[in-house]
Amino acid sequence: MKIAFVGKGGSGKTTLSSLFIRHLAACRLPVVAVDADINQHLGAALGLDEAETAALPAMGARLPLIKDYLRGSNPRIASADTMIKTTPPGEGSRLLRVCEDNPVYEACARTVRLDDEESVRLMVTGPFTESDLGVACYHSKVGAVELCLNHLVDGPGEYVVVDMTAGSDSFASGMFTRFDMTFLIAEPTLKGVSVYRQYKEYARDFGIGLKVVGNKVQGQDDLDFLRAEVGDDLLTTVGHSDWVRAMEKGRPPRFELLEETNHRALRVLREAADGAYERRDWQRYTRQMVHFHLKNAESWGNAKTGADLAAQVDPAFVLDERLLATPQPA
Repeated sequence: MKIAFVGKGGSGKTTLSSLFIRHLAACRLPVVAVDADINQHLGAALGLDEAETAALPAMGARLPLIKDYLRGSNPRIASADTMIKTTPPGEGSRLLRVCEDNPVYEACARTVRLDDEESVRLMVTGPFTESDLGVACYHSKVGAVELCLNHLVDGPGEYVVVDMTAGSDSFASGMFTRFDMTFLIAEPTLKGVSVYRQYKEYARDFGIGLKVVGNKVQGQDDLDFLRAEVGDDLLTTVGHSDWVRAMEKGRPPRFELLEETNHRALRVLREAADGAYERRDWQRYTRQMVHFHLKNAESWGNAKTGADLAAQVDPAFVLDERLLATPQPA
């Protein structure tokens, strides 16, 4: 299942997404973690040092390879150069699985070891470079993530966790519809819940699974405030954590020593994500993918590529769990 962590800057979404990733890994569940935030901190939150974090390969820099692999033998796509971030898969496309080795993971993912034998695959969009300044927006880098999510078929008990860019910037593309569950991290302040209101409004017509995780909750008054502001969307809360403080100092204890109240909150998150996957409507999921592709094609894609990108849509294709058993095209 695909899970997004969102929230305003400083809300703690990277910290909580890293805790959730550690929780899944501790349960021996397969995880692909993706840092899609303009501030690339997920690697450090998972225990990488500065040199290791800097050495992570940027997905945006490997976009030609990603496109070429995913295109496969799809006859509707004339060349990898005509693929854009919203290009949907069709007959002949190659799909990504969580539990496999493929050229995209080989080029873009690195294994991060956690406690004992636990590990996760980590992929990062990459930070701004000097050549980007003044001429590029961050969504050009996140486009590599969106393209991969469009071509990723996942099964129950498989997790893709994406640490999204802060605020409501996620709505600058259709990527917000790629997730079974979106966890919005909110502090018990007016600013903390303002992003929730934006997300709720923008996602209203798309059937987005959205739950609020209260962070930095210190007492009953904080809890009452969040309940009053977000109602039944409040899923669980997280308070002060000595474990997290030690992690932020670069000295994380073993994950099993995380406070039991926070372990319990992470179990609540997993149960919510699992339930959302069980309700996934694959037909709607594919329709939304096509919807945003056609919008992007008309808005800028056709002009940029010199091709009719609407012709890339395979009307008979549905991204479906059953494709997990289908061999990849040569």
